[in-house]
Amino acid sequence: MPQAHEEKQEDWMAKRWRPAMGWLYMAVCAFDFIIAPVLWSMTQAYYHIVPFVQWQPLTLQGAGLFHLAMGAVLGIAAYGRTKEKMAGAEQGGLGNGGPDLSQGFGAGTTYVPPNATTMNNINQGNQPSFGGAPAFNTAAPTSPTTGKPLGPALSFPAI
Repeated sequence: MPQAHEEKQEDWMAKRWRPAMGWLYMAVCAFDFIIAPVLWSMTQAYYHIVPFVQWQPLTLQGAGLFHLAMGAVLGIAAYGRTKEKMAGAEQGGLGNGGPDLSQGFGAGTTYVPPNATTMNNINQGNQPSFGGAPAFNTAAPTSPTTGKPLGPALSFPAI
């Protein structure tokens, strides 16, 4: 029976396939757009082939479908990884290999989704704005010692 501190080891390919796809795509593009054209030109120059024939990138054959497909794979993989990380952050992080469900979902996060009451307060201007600054059309803050206003009232003309 495995010990509590032992974790099931995930296959390296299951864990590293996204970076592997990125490196593979980069290698293919480097070959097709940098290495192969240089070698093609050097070969033609060495064998005195006249007239020179320009290198035709292999990945652009077929309307560049290879680049579209790789862009979709890498884009969806990045989106999926972002969703995984956000799910981990909402569940208190994944520092120990999984969410700590003893504190419930969302433990350790400060985000609280708005409800109908807070949305009404925000829409009606009843809640302070960023950093605790007063909302529009409210009296100017006063000095705690003298009681005098610290600045002009925050009223703005209607648009």
